[in-house]
Amino acid sequence: MQKYIYKIVTLFILGIISSCGDKAIKSNENGASETQTDDRIQITQVQFDQNKMEIASMTESDFPVMVTTSGMIDVPPENRAVVSATMGGYIKTTPLLIGDKVRKGQLLVTIENPEFVSLQQQYMEVNGQLSYLKSEYERQQTMVAENITSTKSFLKAESDYKTGIAKYNGLRKQLGMLNISPEQVEKGNISSVASIYAPIEGSITSVNVSKGTYVSPATSIMEIINNDHIHLELSVFEKDIMKVKKDQEVVFRIPEASKEVYKAEVHLVGTSIGENRTIKVHAHIENEDDANFLTGMFVEANIITETSKQMSLPSDAIAVVENESFVLLLEEKKGDTYYFKQVPIKTLGSYKNRTSVSISSTLKQDAQFLSKGAFSLIGE
Repeated sequence: MQKYIYKIVTLFILGIISSCGDKAIKSNENGASETQTDDRIQITQVQFDQNKMEIASMTESDFPVMVTTSGMIDVPPENRAVVSATMGGYIKTTPLLIGDKVRKGQLLVTIENPEFVSLQQQYMEVNGQLSYLKSEYERQQTMVAENITSTKSFLKAESDYKTGIAKYNGLRKQLGMLNISPEQVEKGNISSVASIYAPIEGSITSVNVSKGTYVSPATSIMEIINNDHIHLELSVFEKDIMKVKKDQEVVFRIPEASKEVYKAEVHLVGTSIGENRTIKVHAHIENEDDANFLTGMFVEANIITETSKQMSLPSDAIAVVENESFVLLLEEKKGDTYYFKQVPIKTLGSYKNRTSVSISSTLKQDAQFLSKGAFSLIGE
């Protein structure tokens, strides 16, 4: 009797296990079916129209071959001036600050030094002696012509006169460099203060002194930069310089200030290798008046050396998820429903809102993709 009961219980348990296995298989089969369906993204025609989605195919486009470089915004040498003193002295007045705009010839600083007084004193002494030396020279010239005086006396008078003229002209030039008027000194107006004026028009970019500071001729008092004409000063590596030629297009941006892309044109290519095995390339900026560039700004630039034909898609058709690029491939359309498959793609570069892509067995040349609205669907 117990054997029969044992057999009945065993068969009952095996039946339950078999039943559960069948259900699991069905569940797995149903799950696989659902996974296959969910693997594709379905978009109805109403959704497609409401979200203004678009479909596009790969087309052949021109893509530039570029040399990547970096540099800075700069000005020509004649638009940059370092202000210094002709002779040493103590700063008496310095009324200007960094950022102030100055015109050419505007007073920048005044310098005081007792040596300026000595210089003017020497000038007045030489100026006073010059008329006597000239008169003596002319007298000796007449006398030597009539054999009344010796040639030696004439030569001494001539030497003294010419030496006096040289001292007079030299001291007058020094006063002019100090911006002290020789005419005022001749009238007896002696000053211990010299003025320094702006050599160019522009903006003050640095002030290195304050009132009472002693400056020598080697001291940089301040710097003035005129931004009326700015350019790019790029550093191109030696390995790329043979590709760079005059009149090639340059696209650049200021990474620390703006995402906007600007254009320039190669104007000069350096002929010597400098630091870090680089060559300087000078480029003129297009529409430079429209951009508020400042001298010294760091730029990232690409010099376009040539173009090549490559298959491409609109950049909006490609979405990047965790550093991997994806597109939505249109597999089929049934009735009012689009079926898209998310597939990875290899991009080769972007230019003017188009991205170059690598053709593979998955991505055939005649394939169609969701070109607008893909970003919001990829990765969901």
